[in-house]
Amino acid sequence: MRHEILYQGAFAMLKVELAPGESIKAESGAMVSMSPGLELKGTMDGGIMRGLGRMLSGESFFFQELVAERRGGEVLLAPSAIGDIQSVELDGSYRLLVQKDGFLACTSGIQVKTQMQNLARGFLSGEGFFIVEISGRGTVFISSYGAIHAINLAAGEEMVIDNGHLVAWPDYMDYRIEKASKGWISSITSGEAIVCRFRGEGVVLVQSRSPKGFGNWIRQYLPKG
Repeated sequence: MRHEILYQGAFAMLKVELAPGESIKAESGAMVSMSPGLELKGTMDGGIMRGLGRMLSGESFFFQELVAERRGGEVLLAPSAIGDIQSVELDGSYRLLVQKDGFLACTSGIQVKTQMQNLARGFLSGEGFFIVEISGRGTVFISSYGAIHAINLAAGEEMVIDNGHLVAWPDYMDYRIEKASKGWISSITSGEAIVCRFRGEGVVLVQSRSPKGFGNWIRQYLPKG
């Protein structure tokens, strides 16, 4: 399966060329266009319980699957947010954890499910109790709000990251959620409040914009009442 990420940066779109017998799974509503020889269908992928888990996290109950059964073709996929797309190759040795709006598509051999964070992490992070857990062997395409930037941490190296800018990280990395400053007042007045402290070795993907920050900015221009 050949793929290309078009218009990288703010308005990225994924082009995938499927040979006969190949398929790709995507977030519901991601298809922009497809060749007439491809078949598009909805799938729960994992059964009713996994579908319900996705619904509780704010995601769609179904995925969409595009299949090249008898002849190949091309499909264009796009995320709902204004942002970038990046591919990640998984070899089956670890799971990729993704913020709940970050999954766009994946090849066959990849499993996608919703994972509940522990209550303390979910409450304090401000991002909710759910994250997406991706495992298996194949290619995953993740999307962001804004551009995607990779933070490479060496063994034992630490980095403090605003939770609203997180996109994806491997499950073997150690991280904890903490106050942005030493005291709660300073943490809140700084505008950060809660951050995540990651310890390497590993790569953390972050997004250049925060959906929550954009929401707060645009709210001032909405009519009152």
